[in-house]
Amino acid sequence: MSDISRRGLLAGAAATALTAVTARAAAARPTTTNPVWAAPFATADGFAGTNTLGQNGTTGGLGGPVVTVRDTDTFLDYCDRNEPYVIQVDGIMTFSSKQGLRSNKTVIGLPGAEIRGGGLDMYRRQNVIIRNLKFTGADDDAISIQQSSHHIWIDHCDLGGGADGLIDIVRGADFITVSWNHFHDHSKTALLGHSDSNAGQDTGKLRVTFHHNFFDGTDQRHPRVRFGEPVHVYNNYFRDNRLYGVASTENAGVLVEANYFENVPHPIYSGYDESGPGRVVQRDNVYVNSGTPHTLGSVVEPRTYYAYTPDNPSTLPTTVPAGVGVGRI
Repeated sequence: MSDISRRGLLAGAAATALTAVTARAAAARPTTTNPVWAAPFATADGFAGTNTLGQNGTTGGLGGPVVTVRDTDTFLDYCDRNEPYVIQVDGIMTFSSKQGLRSNKTVIGLPGAEIRGGGLDMYRRQNVIIRNLKFTGADDDAISIQQSSHHIWIDHCDLGGGADGLIDIVRGADFITVSWNHFHDHSKTALLGHSDSNAGQDTGKLRVTFHHNFFDGTDQRHPRVRFGEPVHVYNNYFRDNRLYGVASTENAGVLVEANYFENVPHPIYSGYDESGPGRVVQRDNVYVNSGTPHTLGSVVEPRTYYAYTPDNPSTLPTTVPAGVGVGRI
């Protein structure tokens, strides 16, 4: 579907076609620009940093040309190429719907970079990094990771004001890290697991790490999980989340560890809406003016997969807002 949308964009007008031809001509001699933002991302941590499924961590377009894009057509053209690229985004890229982002890419924003109106879709892709980008007003999902995509790292982005999910991780996606992002002005924040009827594809997958994110007044799904295990939610700052913080459903296994919940009436649910209960373990969290968390059963330890050292959760209301979002790397 994303490929069809891409062709439609390229065929829409003569000027667009000329842009595409020019960009393709650059493939043989890609414009290499000073990798201002390319250096500080050698590897991901959490599940995206694991050595599995043929990937030794997540390195994105490392080793490929570093190019800077300043218009939407050129940006989407590079996203749609098969070769590795570090794509530096300079300016506001405006488009609609979810557009495809292929494997072995780093998409990283220069100061002021923004994706407006649409989103990025990874469909059977791997080894992708998205960093330092603002996403606003997506008419569908801002970031969609689906159909067995794996080793994806979403880091230091600013996401808000979309029509559907800000980040959806569904349909067998696996080994993903979501870190140091600012989520705001939105309701349905992050979904793991397509539907209650999708156990066959999602059970044993959806291994995702959420750490050092700021869920700032967003209503729900921080994340909402079906089937995946383990999902590791640690060192995040939850503030003023009207409906709930984390929900584990449909026998998912979620560890909620060393987070700070402030003014969250339902910090942790087991089961939600029509979805059956999931297993959830909480430890070392701080609850300020917040409700009592639900817990159920046991969960596979994330340390089975990777090493980590949580920060003291009492420090998070200071360190997380100061470190999340764009312009901090």
